[in-house]
Amino acid sequence: MKRSTEYVIGINIGGTNCSVSLADFEAQLVDREVFATKEFPGPQENIENLNRLACRLIERCREESGKAPLAIGISCGGPLDSRQGRVLSPPNLPGWDDVPIVDMVHEATELPAYLENDANAGVLAEFRFGAGQGFSNIIFLTFGTGMGAGIILNEALYRGTSDMAGEVGHVRMTDEGPIGYGKAGSFEGYCSGSGIAYIAREAARKILSSGGRCEFCATPDSIDEIEARNVAAAAAAGDVEALSVLEFSAGYLGRGLALLVDILNPQCIVIGSIYTRNVQIFKPIIERVLAEECIPRSLEVCSILPSAIGEKVGDYGAVSVALYGLGAFTRP
Repeated sequence: MKRSTEYVIGINIGGTNCSVSLADFEAQLVDREVFATKEFPGPQENIENLNRLACRLIERCREESGKAPLAIGISCGGPLDSRQGRVLSPPNLPGWDDVPIVDMVHEATELPAYLENDANAGVLAEFRFGAGQGFSNIIFLTFGTGMGAGIILNEALYRGTSDMAGEVGHVRMTDEGPIGYGKAGSFEGYCSGSGIAYIAREAARKILSSGGRCEFCATPDSIDEIEARNVAAAAAAGDVEALSVLEFSAGYLGRGLALLVDILNPQCIVIGSIYTRNVQIFKPIIERVLAEECIPRSLEVCSILPSAIGEKVGDYGAVSVALYGLGAFTRP
């Protein structure tokens, strides 16, 4: 750890895991602590543990660099109020109802703390350290368990009037269809881990009921256990039915991207998680759909790219929130 370097803390809160990272201004992760979210029964206990880990890293930073970190960035699923620093009942965090997390972290650590939803944190990370470097107008799509978007316009994060900008998963693509974000036929219903699992389960029921063999589902009793990763693995192994499920999702991903390209005219759309791991399947289909659907002048200036940060986007995102909050978000 360099004594001349400044440091920040990143807190990433997920429905499965939480992590606390210590990093320098180039997002080089110096230390990291992680634990399962369900280890703690509620937000109070969970945040107390996050604060304990943050204080441990702060002390280490003082001992080894001679100075404390400058700020803490918090990335958490929305909805939330970034201006008031409050988490507002995220669906993946039951019981986290109007939690003043920024005040709680600040009181425990005595450092300034900043809060953004996970998609906004992701777009900050890709813009500063990942595939969005060199662009001024970019969109980041999570494409994980759900589908959310972070938006940077003219090199500034766009949150919207009430921190609800980027909720693309709620857009209805068809009148009926897979349910995502509480809406049948939504973008999230077609393009998310939960949506792909739903589509695959319906496909498995048809295959097995007709006496066929399903590579990603052995028996009718195991249909409800199908997850997107099972489908992706089967598709990678050459299973035709699994491949058709991903191609079906890819078609709707292309349609959703076309809306974003035409409305926001970005230079770059970065897509994470499922797209990054299956880009060879998705890319040719979305390119065909975009060519059919987009205004040519908008499409010709927009690149569609996989995440360059990958599975570490949560940690890099939280660190990026701290840097952005400090006003230290300059390009290299």
